[in-house]
Amino acid sequence: MALVLGSGSSRGWAHIGAIEALEEEDIPIDFISGCSVGSYVGAIYASGSLGSLKDFVLRMNGKKVFSYFDVVFPRSGLLDGAKKVAELFSMHTDVKDFSQLNIPMSMVATDLHHGEKVVLRSGQLLPALRATMSVPGLFAPARVKGRWLVDGGVVDPVPVGPARATEADVVIAVDLNSGITSRRMRKPVVEEAEMTVPEDAEAKSELLTKLTDYYETAEASFKAKVNELLGREEDMPYIIDTVMTSINIMQERITRINLAVDPPDVLIQPRLGALKMMDFDQVELAIEEGYIGVKEKLEDIRALLEMPIRKPIEE
Repeated sequence: MALVLGSGSSRGWAHIGAIEALEEEDIPIDFISGCSVGSYVGAIYASGSLGSLKDFVLRMNGKKVFSYFDVVFPRSGLLDGAKKVAELFSMHTDVKDFSQLNIPMSMVATDLHHGEKVVLRSGQLLPALRATMSVPGLFAPARVKGRWLVDGGVVDPVPVGPARATEADVVIAVDLNSGITSRRMRKPVVEEAEMTVPEDAEAKSELLTKLTDYYETAEASFKAKVNELLGREEDMPYIIDTVMTSINIMQERITRINLAVDPPDVLIQPRLGALKMMDFDQVELAIEEGYIGVKEKLEDIRALLEMPIRKPIEE
């Protein structure tokens, strides 16, 4: 079975729930095709470190994740993600190369000059991650093998093609860009003082603690700098929201066209319509919706894989 993990910024934590649901049902994942945040979550899962990532985003409550990137004026992107992507990946795993992953995977990026889809499946992971996650206008492009690359979501937000190329019997795709609305109201943000931290996460989190302390005020500083430099009015949409909302509209339309031409065997669309792409403070909701999205399609998945339908355990 090949699993396709689509783009979606903060909605990407839904991939954690989707993978957990598949594992809970003993559904094998033999190949992963990812785009943008889907590549990030997929690579960490393929390295055997999904639990570490989940602990991290729950502990951080998502609010400071975005602040791990540095403002770079004036350049080809507002943020420089090179060093921070390395930190955000390396704090969970020591894997550095595609060949070291437990599950083969590919990442989709876009050639900035030719507008072509570029599939990365070998070599070092960090340059590939930088490329597939470089949202145009927001992050500076990444130079990989002599090409300037940006987010693969520009041309293929849910990359079914690379998964089909593996000749997998079944392709399951997780699309985060649909306009489906969440089942429940969004939870209020939980203050960090109320959060409980797993003991094992506490033991290994010296690096995390240092990073958290260093970046505690980064988000506020970033917004203040952007507002000052751009002369933003109070009632004007914030620049990051404007960029990300525009990209979300574009990706939703591209996804519809691409999936109509090359549909997966099972399409999972978590109900994330209420989440903006920069809502990094809605971690639990995103994970839950990804988990439920897979559970709703279990009969279809098992039928395609010719696996017996599990009966509920009677007490």
